[in-house]
Amino acid sequence: MWSHLDRGSSPIDWCEENYTFSPHIAEFINTMSNFLFFIMPPFLMYLHRDYARHCGQGIHFIWLLLMVVGACSAYFHATLSLLGQLLDELAILWVVMACFWLWYPESALPARWKGQPSGRRKFSNIFIVFAFVVSFLGFVQPAVNAFCLMLLLFPTLLLMGLQLKIEKDLRILNLGQRSIGIIGLALTAWVNDRFLCSYWAGVGFPYLHGVWHILIFLSSYTSIVLFAYCDVVNHMPTKVPKLRYYPYNSCELGIPYVFVMDKEEASKEKI
Repeated sequence: MWSHLDRGSSPIDWCEENYTFSPHIAEFINTMSNFLFFIMPPFLMYLHRDYARHCGQGIHFIWLLLMVVGACSAYFHATLSLLGQLLDELAILWVVMACFWLWYPESALPARWKGQPSGRRKFSNIFIVFAFVVSFLGFVQPAVNAFCLMLLLFPTLLLMGLQLKIEKDLRILNLGQRSIGIIGLALTAWVNDRFLCSYWAGVGFPYLHGVWHILIFLSSYTSIVLFAYCDVVNHMPTKVPKLRYYPYNSCELGIPYVFVMDKEEASKEKI
């Protein structure tokens, strides 16, 4: 077990050359490129304070988990230890499972769970059990983590697609399309760094995994915003969600967040 803590004990070594910038940090760019995971979540908590007041504190827990992802990723790339790899992968797994647990839509439930008073919550508990099982198996056989993470990409994109298909708000549709596009760019960067390293090292840019970190954060937080919005639309008939942007609500290239108000309050605003 203690050997898992050793530097370089992970079987994974990304394209960036090790210990180039610092004798203490194995992959300097890959480590520092996690900065958005530390900077953005506290600000996103602030922007979603009204959402949390109306819909519960769960969304703040998601932002905290993103910070954990950033810390685990930075630790892994700084040490290339097997423990760091496991923590990095498991942190991502728990963010996805927590999002499913909070916001899995009732319309996508299996038939046996639909219509039950607590069917959605009971079904969502399966995700937590799945996360515990995969976490245990990950320490026994680390390859399980990467396999499960890749599999989870498909239901995530499917659920997003189903929500966008019935959505009429152009702002939501635009954000969804941008989020999916960024996911595509992020995966392209990941694949290039993993499998075309010799080419990128040859042209002097072996840092595409760092690009992946930045893009995957952008796609992750925008996806979280979308699922949080859709959860209000789907399951909270007394609430009205609005997609807004900081600092200028008129500019869709800002930071998106969900503002929520009571339906009565929204009706008065229209008057």
